[in-house]
Amino acid sequence: MSVNASRPFDDLVAVMDRLRSPGGCPWDAAQTHASLARHALEEAYELVETLETDDRAGMREELGDLLLQVVFNARVAHEHEREPFGIDDVVRDLTAKLVRRHPHVFADETYVDDASLTARWDAIKQEEKARTSCLDGVPLAQGALSRAQKVLSRAGRAGLAPTAALSLGVVVGDGAADVGAALLELVRHAAAVGVDAEGALREASRQVEAQVREAEEGQRAASAHGAGEARVK
Repeated sequence: MSVNASRPFDDLVAVMDRLRSPGGCPWDAAQTHASLARHALEEAYELVETLETDDRAGMREELGDLLLQVVFNARVAHEHEREPFGIDDVVRDLTAKLVRRHPHVFADETYVDDASLTARWDAIKQEEKARTSCLDGVPLAQGALSRAQKVLSRAGRAGLAPTAALSLGVVVGDGAADVGAALLELVRHAAAVGVDAEGALREASRQVEAQVREAEEGQRAASAHGAGEARVK
């Protein structure tokens, strides 16, 4: 098929349609929303890695991979027998939501400060989704650390933040509840000082990984050196 450089998104949608259509790719044609779910999660994590490390080339690639998941799922959704929708519907809904949730830009409301903006944003979402709790919409499948951040943030914005279960200086017990309470306090502390706990832990893990790899390289070098000496003898 020909590619139109001036309309790359349309070309992407056309390629996806071809892959899912008769005569296309058997693997792509066999996929469902359920089978694609893990791929969407993996691509999101891979994109986050490039964002946090400012890997420009990787970022460009991973943004594309995540976009593929959106286009792929939209194409699968288009084939649904009872409730079909396509990529145009997804884009149209997103555009309308962005306009609706920014009345200080697209309507006659005035920006005051970030706190007021967040409160207005929450109110708009409450109206749209008819939520009965400030915690509605926090996914159960979200990672425990990032979910704790979201729960504490939502509760705090609603004026319902729980009281601290521990102080950061206490000695943590060896039970699951003790460890959980200590972890929650670390998340609360991170929020209080403006640190993304999830990102901070990933960065700390990357530093450990670098140290481990460096140590492994040292071991390999020492082993190679020892083997060389043995051959000389």
